[in-house]
Amino acid sequence: MTMKIMMTASALALGVSAGAASAQDEPLKIGLAAYGLNAEFMQLWSAAGETHPAVKSGMVELTIFDGRYDALVQQDQFETMITQGFDAIVFAPMDVEAGATAVQLAVDAGIPVVGSNARVNSDQLTAYVGSDDVEAGYLEAKAVLDKMECQGDVVIIEGPIGQSGEIQRGEGNEKALVECPDVSVLERQTANWSRAEAQSLMENWLTAHGTDIKGVIAQNDEMALGAIEAIKAAGLDVSDFAIAGVDGVTDALNAVKQGEMASILQDGEAQALGAIDVAIKAVRPDYEPMSGIWEEYPEMPWNDGADTEYNVPWTPVTAENVDALLAERQ
Repeated sequence: MTMKIMMTASALALGVSAGAASAQDEPLKIGLAAYGLNAEFMQLWSAAGETHPAVKSGMVELTIFDGRYDALVQQDQFETMITQGFDAIVFAPMDVEAGATAVQLAVDAGIPVVGSNARVNSDQLTAYVGSDDVEAGYLEAKAVLDKMECQGDVVIIEGPIGQSGEIQRGEGNEKALVECPDVSVLERQTANWSRAEAQSLMENWLTAHGTDIKGVIAQNDEMALGAIEAIKAAGLDVSDFAIAGVDGVTDALNAVKQGEMASILQDGEAQALGAIDVAIKAVRPDYEPMSGIWEEYPEMPWNDGADTEYNVPWTPVTAENVDALLAERQ
């Protein structure tokens, strides 16, 4: 098995020669391009690639790229992969629009690109393997509003402006809010998927609005956890607030178990493994999938790798399933 983690294009360039697509008996070079690796969810998504049977067997040489939450860094990494003759790229873009340029560069060079986890506004992708973020946004907002019984006001902590998760989860948030016309949004602002930024935002909002805030709709778990830290630091009772996030990261699972928040589990492992299967299929048409996710999610059939979109289902975290989900992280 060969796996590398790259921070920048220049780091990768050392000691790696350019070349054409691998021969049938040589490892396929696949890049796993994450938008950023500071937080747990993308770490889980990226680490899953190492467990793919094709990587473990040596069929695939996998290189993980840390995009550092910067679309320009990701484009630079794409240019490096093109120069180094990568066979395929799995792409979790930082920006829905800017990422399209990187995709076009790769496709023009004859390198298939499979989107995963986050969307890009391009019709040049081989396929997309992810989850429906509109549904996630609706489910998390509904969890908050149900606890509030559609009474009181909320704040919304958004993801990075321009990333598909922020856009689509926001659509889902609005869909749920329409069902509670008496609820107003007091504040909404990005915290860039960051727990620390969300804590700072929530501190400011508590100063401005105090206990007028009844609900916190955070578009990912890290930001929900930051809001919880701010509430505790202010000496307030977390149970007086309805709080929800998305992803099912480990700290959020523990917070759900403690009754502090709601969360929707996003299976980043399945997204990454499925995307690698699709990427291999794009290079070797006779390939049959080696990961087990197609049996795990029969509602998402493989269909010979011919579909342009594969949606991994969400799993609401509950008191009944949280211990089992935590056990899987051990």
